Amino acid sequence: MGGIRVVAAPNAFRGSLDAAGASAAMASGLRAARPGTLVLELPLADGGDGTAAVLLAARGGQWRSLRVPDAWGQPRHAPWVLLDDGSAVVEISAASGLGRRRPTPAQALRASSYGTGLLIAEALRQGARRVLLALGGISGSDGGGGLLAALGARLLDGAGQPPPLGGQGLAELARLDLSRLDLGGVPWTVLVDVQSPLLGPNGAAARFGPQKGAGAEEVRLLEAGLRRWATLLEEATGRRGARELPGAGAAGGSGFALAALGADIRSGAEVVAETVGLDAALEQADLLLTGEGRLDAQTAQGKAPWLAASRASACGVPAVALAGSLGPGWEGLLAPQGPLEAALVLGTGPRGARQAMAETARDLEIAAGQALRLCLARPGRPGT
Repeated sequence: MGGIRVVAAPNAFRGSLDAAGASAAMASGLRAARPGTLVLELPLADGGDGTAAVLLAARGGQWRSLRVPDAWGQPRHAPWVLLDDGSAVVEISAASGLGRRRPTPAQALRASSYGTGLLIAEALRQGARRVLLALGGISGSDGGGGLLAALGARLLDGAGQPPPLGGQGLAELARLDLSRLDLGGVPWTVLVDVQSPLLGPNGAAARFGPQKGAGAEEVRLLEAGLRRWATLLEEATGRRGARELPGAGAAGGSGFALAALGADIRSGAEVVAETVGLDAALEQADLLLTGEGRLDAQTAQGKAPWLAASRASACGVPAVALAGSLGPGWEGLLAPQGPLEAALVLGTGPRGARQAMAETARDLEIAAGQALRLCLARPGRPGT
């Protein structure tokens, strides 16, 4: 009887475990369920929280940090990574993310990416030879306007003054001056975890604004601001059509701004998968375990579990996802429409959200063991 080979490749479980902790918990559960199981722990990320840590573990480097204003101007220590190859990895959520805050509608209009721009400026001052900007988890919808302002762009209203930071202020713009914008003269790669365009029902304001505190009126105001911003920035750069690119709506429209300035927009999940060697690992695997805190229709728009399961399916390797919860549209992730054989929800019995998050590691161990038993119960099961 040979040993079954499993790749444990989850995303982070936000607020509970990072991707490395999640993969370690899966591995523990697999080995407990069947001693001798060969497990390759391969933490993943997709341009959201945890991307810097996964790339650091794979390529080597150092953590750095800087005190910057958060999305609402309050001071925050924001970490970033300088890789050994000279690349700076900056997560937009580190400076401009929600954290544990639940914004009000007014705060949704004021949230800015300015602090992220300061973080990138510091990375450039420290000699970064490339910028990898992970766009998942931002708190606002300012189209990257604050980020560019921190790097020297001048956003001006009809009186020649800067409007208030945040998405609402974009509607007051009359002129954009990029003459002092300093992107460091280095390549930029923007890592996205969604494929949304900038505007419209699937865009930054309409689709993601409500998750950041915006009501119907705030979404209307943010959409108007982003439309005005898109017109001015495309005129200033001469890059028409950037607003329609997949990923332009990522991070409140920051993907659009950087694409209009010539940055390369890439799937964060694909970049991470290439870096950690996911395809090579799957060639030797009998089972893939992946997962994250919530599986829903957005998972198929560029999240790490979808990419990992799709790569596994292409190799003929069954894929099972473990999740803290299942949201609308999760059924579309399952075969035959999607690449997953099954999706298992963590935990049993009634309990509050805080307790569930505290018990994520134990629940992952249990669910991973159950997934392995299901795999072994299939006809023609591997490892026998």
